[in-house]
Amino acid sequence: MTDIESLSVLEKELVPTVSRWLYEEYSLFYKEFLIIIDLAKIAFEKRDFASSVQVSSRRLSLYSISIVDVSKRLQQTYPEIEGDSESWQAIETHYLDLIKNEYAEDVGKAYLHSLRRKIYRDEWHAADYSFSEMTSLDGAIYSEVLRSYEIVSELTEEVIESILKIPRFIRSYGNMPAERQRVLQRIVENLSRSRHRADRLVKVEMINAGFYRNKGAYLVGRMIFDSGNFVPLIIALLNDESGIYVDAVLTSETYAHNIFSSALANFHVTSSYYHQVSALLKSIMPRRPLGLHYSTIGYNHLGKVAVMSDLESELSTSEVGLETAVGSPGTVAMGFAAKDSAYNLKVIRNKPTKSYKWGEFGGVESVIRKYTRIHEINRTGSMLDNIIFYKIRLDRRWFSAPLLEELLNEASETVSLVDDDVVFKYLIVQIKLTPLPVYLESATEKQAETAIANLGYCIKNNAAANIFNRDLDARNYGIGSYSKVYLFDYDALEDLTEVKIRTNLDREDGEEDIPDWYFEDGVVFLPEELISGLCIPQRCLSDMFARRHHNLLTTQYWTEIQQDLLNGTVPSVSVYPDNERLADR
Repeated sequence: MTDIESLSVLEKELVPTVSRWLYEEYSLFYKEFLIIIDLAKIAFEKRDFASSVQVSSRRLSLYSISIVDVSKRLQQTYPEIEGDSESWQAIETHYLDLIKNEYAEDVGKAYLHSLRRKIYRDEWHAADYSFSEMTSLDGAIYSEVLRSYEIVSELTEEVIESILKIPRFIRSYGNMPAERQRVLQRIVENLSRSRHRADRLVKVEMINAGFYRNKGAYLVGRMIFDSGNFVPLIIALLNDESGIYVDAVLTSETYAHNIFSSALANFHVTSSYYHQVSALLKSIMPRRPLGLHYSTIGYNHLGKVAVMSDLESELSTSEVGLETAVGSPGTVAMGFAAKDSAYNLKVIRNKPTKSYKWGEFGGVESVIRKYTRIHEINRTGSMLDNIIFYKIRLDRRWFSAPLLEELLNEASETVSLVDDDVVFKYLIVQIKLTPLPVYLESATEKQAETAIANLGYCIKNNAAANIFNRDLDARNYGIGSYSKVYLFDYDALEDLTEVKIRTNLDREDGEEDIPDWYFEDGVVFLPEELISGLCIPQRCLSDMFARRHHNLLTTQYWTEIQQDLLNGTVPSVSVYPDNERLADR
C-alpha cells in the first residue's frame, strides 16, 4: 500500500474525498440491495407476482449498473485517477478503513475491486479477497439467524405454528389450525419412511427469515435427531385469494438441492447475515459447493470468489489437470474440466466448427451476451447458471498439452499465454453435468425413461422463461446428480415470443408447393419436428417422449405459452414433484 504521507498536497486532499464518495456510493448500492429483499416479501404478500419478477431482475443487475455508473462519474470528475495507480492505492487504504469491521466488509471490498478493474481494466484475482472467516458462526449472530425449538417428547402443532409465523406476514394464513395440523402430519409421515425413523427428534432449527422467489415463499431449516444426524425441513408456501397456505413439506436432501438449484432464480432472504445463512444451507446440502450457496441467496460476487477459490484448490491437487470435457465437442463453445472437479469451464471459439447450422456467426461477444442473459433471468429450474470471469489467469501447469494447444488455436481471440499463465478474456464456469447422450449410453431402462421425461419438463420450463433453444439436439442438455435435466449451451437461444410457430400438418397429401412459412424472416419452428431435432438415437425413448409430452408437438401449446408471456402472465414452474404437495389442499 502507498504511504499517504508521501503524496502531494493535491493528492492528500483527493484521497479522503474520493474514498468517502466511493464509500457513500457503495452504501447506497447495498442499501437498495437490501431494500429489494423487503420488496420481494411485499410482492408475495400482495400476490403481485409480476413485481416479484421485476425486483429479481433489478437485484441481479444492480451491482453491474452501479459499478458502471460510479466508475464513469469518477473518471469524468477525477480524470487524473486513471493514470495514477499510486493515488488509487491510497484511496483503497482509506476506503478499507471506512468499511472495516462492518458485517458486509467483504461486499464492500468486492465493490471496490470491481471499480478498480473497471477503471484500470486489470485482471481478476481471488487472492484479492479474504474468504477464510466468511462462514464463522459467531455465537451472538448465530442466535439471531436461527430459531431453535427443543423437542421434549414429540413435535407439536404449537411448534409448527411458531415456525409458520417466522416471516411475520402482514397477510394471514387462510386457516392456521388446519395448516399446522397438515404440516405436522406430513412431517410425521415423512420421518416414518426415512432412514431416521428409529431416531428420536430432539431439536428443530429454522433460519429466522423468509425465502422468496417468484410466486412462492419458503421456510428453511433442519431437524436434528438424538443420533446427531439431521435432515432438511423446507416448508413451501403459496398465497391465493383465501390467504397464505402450505403447499408442500420437504424433508429430503434431494428436494433441497432441487429447490436451491443454480438453475433457478436467486432467493430473496430476509436476513442480512448471509455468511451464516450460507453455512446453514451448506449443512443440509453438503455436496453443493459453498460458493453456489452464496449465489443462490443473491450474493453472486461472494459466490464468485468462493467458486474460484474452490476451483483453484481442486486444480492444485489434481494429478491429471484440465482436459477436454466429456461428450461431443461444441460447435461454438469449448468445454474443459478436471476429472474430479465439481465444475466445467468454457470458452467461445473464434469461429464455429463446420457443423454450425445457424447462418452467419455473430461473434464471441454475441455468445457471451446470451450466457450473461441466462445469468440475469429466472432460469426456471432447467438452465444452468453461468459464472463469467473477465480477464483472469490460471496456472499453465493445470492444462494438459493437447487442451492448451487447442485453446490457443481455436480461441486465440480470448485466450493467450503470458509467461507461466493462461490468460482468459472471458471464462465461463458452470457446475458439471453429464451430457444427456453420454448418460443414456450406460443408463438402465428406468433411468433412461426418467431422463427423457425430465428432458420434456426442461424444455417446458425453458419456454416459461421465454427461452427457445433452436438447437434442440440432446447434446446441449445434461443430467445432474438427482436425474434432473438442464440446458447448458446457450449459443442458439432465441426469445420464444419472437419465434414463428408454424406447421406442415395442415398441408394436403401430395401438395408439392413450398409452404408459405419458408419465405418468412426470423426463426421458424415446426413443433411436429421437435422429436427429430432432439436426435435421440433410441427409437423407444423418442416414442416415449412423444407420448409423455405430446403437447410439445402441437402448435397450440407453443402459441398459448407465447400469448401468456406477451400478456405478462408469470407461468408456474414446478420445483418439487406434485406428489409432495399436501393433497387435501
